[in-house]
Amino acid sequence: MDKLKAFESFVSVATRGSLTAAARAEGVAPAIMGRRLDALEEHLGVKLLVRTTRRISLTHEGSAFLEDCQRLLSDVANAEASVSAGGVKASGHLRVTAPAGFGRRHVAPLVPRFRALHPDVTISLNLSDRVVDLAGEGFDCAVRVGDLPDSSLVSVRIADNRRLCVATPGYLERRGTPQHPTELAQHDCLTLSSEASQTRGWAFRMPGEDGSRRRPVSAKNKALISSVFPRENSATKASVTRSAFKP
Repeated sequence: MDKLKAFESFVSVATRGSLTAAARAEGVAPAIMGRRLDALEEHLGVKLLVRTTRRISLTHEGSAFLEDCQRLLSDVANAEASVSAGGVKASGHLRVTAPAGFGRRHVAPLVPRFRALHPDVTISLNLSDRVVDLAGEGFDCAVRVGDLPDSSLVSVRIADNRRLCVATPGYLERRGTPQHPTELAQHDCLTLSSEASQTRGWAFRMPGEDGSRRRPVSAKNKALISSVFPRENSATKASVTRSAFKP
C-alpha cells in the first residue's frame, strides 16, 4: 500500500463528502478510491468512514486522523516546495581557500556577486599556496590548481589552467632567450617551495619516440617562493611560469 497516496485519498474523500467527487478530482474510478480506503482501514485496524449509499461521515477515529493527515500532507508539500526550483535559501558561514595569486585574480572578484545572490551567507576567503587540511582546519571547500591526489575529497573540474613560461625583456637581454626547455637548467628560475600547493616543478609537452608527453624539466632554483604573485609583480629578475586561466 502506498501510504501517502492512501492518506491523500482519505483526505480527498473526507473533505469532498463522496467517493465519486474525490475520484473525479483525481481522474480515477470510484472503485479505486474505495479500495484505497479499505486498505488504509485494514492497515490501521479501525474504521475511518461510515459509508452509505447516500452519504459518507467520519468516525471519531476518522476525525482525529483527518487532522493528522492534513497536517502531514501540508508538511510534505512545503518540503517539496522548499527544494524545488531553487527554493532552498542558503544561509550560514562559508569558508573557502584558494591559491594566493590565482585566488586574488579569479576567486576574490566573484565574492561580491556571490554575496548579492546569497545575502544570508557570510564568507571567509583564505588566500594561500599552502595545501590546507580542509576537514582539520574547518574549510568547506577549496579551489586548487592541478590534479587531486587520492583522497576522500570530492573534486569538480572547473576549467583548464594553461601555464606560460615568461621572463622580463631585461633578463633575456642579459642571459639570452632559451630555445628548448632543457636549457632552463642554465637559467635563473623562480620555483615554488615545498610549502606551496604546486610543487611538481615545470612540465612541458615535448615530442619523443613514444609520442607527445608531458615531462618535468629541472629548473635552476635561483629563488624559491611560496606564493604565485600576480603578473604585474613577477618576472622582475628571472624566468617564471604563470597561469593563463580562461574560465
